[in-house]
Amino acid sequence: MSISGIASTALSGMLAQTTKIGAIANNVANISTSGYARLNTSFTSVEPSGAQAVVSQIDQPVYPVTELTDLIEAEQSYKANAVAFETGADMWEMLMSIKRD
Repeated sequence: MSISGIASTALSGMLAQTTKIGAIANNVANISTSGYARLNTSFTSVEPSGAQAVVSQIDQPVYPVTELTDLIEAEQSYKANAVAFETGADMWEMLMSIKRD
């Protein structure tokens, strides 16, 4: 995988987690709305590398504990992708400094 591939994969992961967080926020905002169908987020692989979030409605009640757990998972996944992105950027910076010398 190339250095730009690392950044691209991490960025797609961050965007997918942002989509998931938006769905969670929507679920929490509509927790007491009668007839509301919970939004569920699933992830698919995108070629050559990366992830994409797919949001769909499912016929399940919204439980605050489930939403909080999903939010913690999304937060940790986002942070992991941010660290990978930052590492790729650091590697790119190091490569550019070697090239200049």
